Amino acid sequence: MMRAVDLLPFALLAASLTCRSALGGYGMGMFAAQTSPPDPCYDEHGNPRRCIPDFVNAAFGKEVKVSSTCGKTPSRYCEATAAEKGEERSRNCHTCDASDPKKYHPPAYLTDLNNPHNLTCWQSENFIQYPQNVTMTLSLGKKFEVTYVSLQFCSPRPESMVIYKSMDYGKTWVPFQLYSTQCRKMYNRPNRAVITKQNEQEAVCTDSHTDMYPLTGGLIAFSTLDGRPSAHDFDNSPVLQDWVTATDIKVIFSRLHTFGDENEDDSELARESYFYAVSDLQVGGRCKCNGHASRCVKDRDGGLVCECKHNTAGPECDRCKPFHYDRPWQRATAREANECVDDEFCEDEEDEEDELDEEDELDEEDEEDEEDEEGESGQDGEAGEKVYRTRWAGMTARRHVDGGELAPGGGAGTEGGAWDGAGPQ
Repeated sequence: MMRAVDLLPFALLAASLTCRSALGGYGMGMFAAQTSPPDPCYDEHGNPRRCIPDFVNAAFGKEVKVSSTCGKTPSRYCEATAAEKGEERSRNCHTCDASDPKKYHPPAYLTDLNNPHNLTCWQSENFIQYPQNVTMTLSLGKKFEVTYVSLQFCSPRPESMVIYKSMDYGKTWVPFQLYSTQCRKMYNRPNRAVITKQNEQEAVCTDSHTDMYPLTGGLIAFSTLDGRPSAHDFDNSPVLQDWVTATDIKVIFSRLHTFGDENEDDSELARESYFYAVSDLQVGGRCKCNGHASRCVKDRDGGLVCECKHNTAGPECDRCKPFHYDRPWQRATAREANECVDDEFCEDEEDEEDELDEEDELDEEDEEDEEDEEGESGQDGEAGEKVYRTRWAGMTARRHVDGGELAPGGGAGTEGGAWDGAGPQ
């Protein structure tokens, strides 16, 4: 039978390996390191560093809710074709029919795999003209930091449209970007307003990307940070960090382009050419994790959450884990990971500091005691030396008078045997 003392080395070894593994050092962790890739949230020495999820098209494969789709009842539509302005237009007419998959144009085509050799297009009903509009709404499932929103059209681009964002899962909406040939008339905003640090969190209206040509294949791409003064210092700009954050994206098509022929005798044929059609909706960005996670994963309920590191927690790693509150939570930056700190770890550091302070106090007391002893032995410098020599002289005189010898440690002239018989040097 092994004694308890024999088991002690094994217990210490196990504890050491467990601690080192928990701290990201060697030990049991070295076996895992051989089979798992390095964690982007820590450097090769195990020190925390900023990490971010991969850049993705957050719209891919997600459901888009739209207010209008052709084909509920079979309807004819006509595609106008003309390479450039001034060229004679031709029309190719087809039928939109929800009961026939080959003739249907559902909203699922907005976020499917975009193949330029086999375009699939969502399409609205015909001639929905201002003040009526068409709305498409996309939920991202969690907070993302959005870099761009883009739409590629199968129809002419809208004359006026707005991109909105929500940060609270669709409860409230704010404009992200506005497009119109008549910004003031449509949205009561100036055209191409100058962006400064004072208004860099505000949406801008522009007449760019509003021309109806090309009649198909036109692109509208909104870059969230383009022209924003603090974009070069994004890490230190809470305003822009908030500006690019979104949980949902909404696009509202406010007004169609027309050729001016909708009131002619063949207006019905003309109106069949006016509709919105989009082949691809993209939302480029990263899952918002505040620099404390390298990927987003699905939770038990199927929702998207950050896989938090650096002792952080929450859907966006936006708070410290329990018992890691000694340092206030902060977003990670390129220079500082801002890891949340274990309270016990900080208490240990404080205990070490207290011990060092106590040692310093003891050292100071020892130094003071030594100084006091030196002062007493000196007995005020020359005065003490005189007393010492006087005593020695007196004892020597007594020895000569009595004719005796002073014995070391006692004898004539000593008091209590304190004198050791050694004279002054």
